[in-house]
Amino acid sequence: RAAGRIIEEVRMQFRTPGVMEGSRPPDYARVVTICTVAAQKELVGLVLLAILTPLAVGFILNQAALGAFLAGIIVAGQILAVFMATSGGAWDNAKKKIEDGYYGGKGSEEHKASVVCDTVGDPLKDTSGPALNPMIKVINLVSLIFAPLIIKFADHPLISSVVGIFLALVIGLVVWQGKREGAFSTLEVRA
Repeated sequence: RAAGRIIEEVRMQFRTPGVMEGSRPPDYARVVTICTVAAQKELVGLVLLAILTPLAVGFILNQAALGAFLAGIIVAGQILAVFMATSGGAWDNAKKKIEDGYYGGKGSEEHKASVVCDTVGDPLKDTSGPALNPMIKVINLVSLIFAPLIIKFADHPLISSVVGIFLALVIGLVVWQGKREGAFSTLEVRA
């Protein structure tokens, strides 16, 4: 979504007289602003999911289920983070090895395939894998902060259920909003 908006902006700037000839510099700040605003908007949903999901689990089910949820998040999240980092690094190093002359070298079919692998591997290694660790910490921290409240309302199933269902509805709304196709169609950029 954001990439499409950036492409529109770059095309518009290319149509500006003097930019393509080099007599007038392009407005780099505008493209950076589009990217920054889009990244921040995408983070809102992730942050809300990381905060609200453990609360919903704790209020709807109970503190024992929340503990099991946290154990699952820690184990599965750490395994996934390590997998992403190591597989991304392996794909990156495979391309470097082929470029050093092994398996056909540059220009071979193997090299073309390794470029695709590197395109997938770099984001896995540098962004997706390492980003899971802070998210796991946020989920655990939120759970620890709200654990006394969850335990207090465990004896009041009606209140606990209403709060939990409300949180589940908010989570559903956040997921739905994040999947909307036109989520960035009204993106306002002021540069």
